[in-house]
Amino acid sequence: MPMIGAADMAGTQRLTWVIDVLGEMFVDLASGRTSSPARTVLEHGPQRVLLVSPALWEQRGVGSVKVTTLTPDNPGRGLPLIHGVVALTDLATGQITALLDGAELTAIRTGAVAALATRCCTADDAEDLAVIGAGVQARALVRAVSAVRRIRTVRVFSRTRSRAEQFAEWARDSASYPIHTAVCDTARAAVTDAEIICTATSTSDGVPLVEAQWVASGAHVNVIGGTHPDAIEVEPALLADATVIVEERTAAREGAGEVRAALAAGLIDVDDLYELGVLVTGEVRTEGRTSVLRSVGMAVEDTAAAVALHETATAMR
Repeated sequence: MPMIGAADMAGTQRLTWVIDVLGEMFVDLASGRTSSPARTVLEHGPQRVLLVSPALWEQRGVGSVKVTTLTPDNPGRGLPLIHGVVALTDLATGQITALLDGAELTAIRTGAVAALATRCCTADDAEDLAVIGAGVQARALVRAVSAVRRIRTVRVFSRTRSRAEQFAEWARDSASYPIHTAVCDTARAAVTDAEIICTATSTSDGVPLVEAQWVASGAHVNVIGGTHPDAIEVEPALLADATVIVEERTAAREGAGEVRAALAAGLIDVDDLYELGVLVTGEVRTEGRTSVLRSVGMAVEDTAAAVALHETATAMR
């Protein structure tokens, strides 16, 4: 049984395959050929949780179980916030075919979901990226979006200036071609006129970090942060005039703060939520409109990402 660690998940080729396989899975999800059960959350102290996320992807004959822990005071110990493991299984034989680093897989698949939406919703020549947040997930978003668009400008805002500066340096030094990076003093300065916007913060607040009027018409926004179902990164009013994309409608209604707030305020109806799978098939197109992906993360995404990473690890051995 192979153990697939962070080093085995690195590289644009692997990341592109994760994005493609996730696209295949989202088509199955939107058509009802597969589903994703809710995860089990066990709290054991202030904001400390253990999460268990099982899912099957019948069309690929696989299942997975992810066990993850979130420990907010770990960074003070010099340890990662998230630890975890994903067990990938063969449904035909019941065998566990691989164990994967759960924290790294989570970062990769979350970034890959955003990249998939970006590929569906932006022009091929979109090159200007704004990022709100400067943590592990923000870096995964830059890597993933850069796999589908040739990003030439990255603007970043973080409430901690030093982290934003480190992030900008990393984005510049890790690129395979010259890019311009800028640390912005405000979220507004970062997102103004940006073609692609990604928010990846640990906010627990209901006050938006990005106001609707700051987002340029026709921009694409990936919203993937927040620490609970009512946390808001982007002003819900933005959803009223945008194509709103979700992984799955029920999951978004239960766990996406911006969607919940926009529905409650009558800014949008449930029918205004488009599942990502129908964008992948081309059934729905954004046609140059402002578009917003509100991601909540689903167990079946872990399954699809694990399949893709297992396949690439096997092929490269």
